[in-house]
Amino acid sequence: MRSLEEILEAGRKSKATELLELFDSLEPARLDFMYGTWKGEEFITGHFLEGALAASGWYGKTFKSPEEVHPLLYYTNTKRNKTFAMNPALAIFKPWFLNLAKSSIAPLIVQLTRPFASTKQYKARLRMLEYRGKSSATMIYDQHPINDVFRKVDERTLLGLMDMRQMDTPYFFILRRVA
Repeated sequence: MRSLEEILEAGRKSKATELLELFDSLEPARLDFMYGTWKGEEFITGHFLEGALAASGWYGKTFKSPEEVHPLLYYTNTKRNKTFAMNPALAIFKPWFLNLAKSSIAPLIVQLTRPFASTKQYKARLRMLEYRGKSSATMIYDQHPINDVFRKVDERTLLGLMDMRQMDTPYFFILRRVA
């Protein structure tokens, strides 16, 4: 099994089975460890969601408490110096929407829809849930049947996976704590 550092050095390219093995080897994340803002990056595994978040300007997530979670932070502009929370209820997991989200015009669409897509309300919760034999911090979306499960890599890094009923394999991402 390659280490996370080796996978990152290879350009975040990996097989889902390899990432699951790494995920299973890591210690669970506790709720209080999650608090703060985290910058995200996806892994390249061939997953059908791959590319949609990055292309559309996804920044990461913010966890304030178990009841106060912004699951989707996006950049406010192309300068990438500020973020806003997007309402995940607007996400559509259909091929046509995912192709649009992966296109070169996706950032423009995010910016044009920002006035009605942004939210000040928290749209997810944090709970300790068992997944693959370990109880770990899990983000539960309010409007979608999606759980993001987290394992601790080190004091500033989390390995996350998105678990959703329609997925054969999880969607993997990494979160790095923002100072």
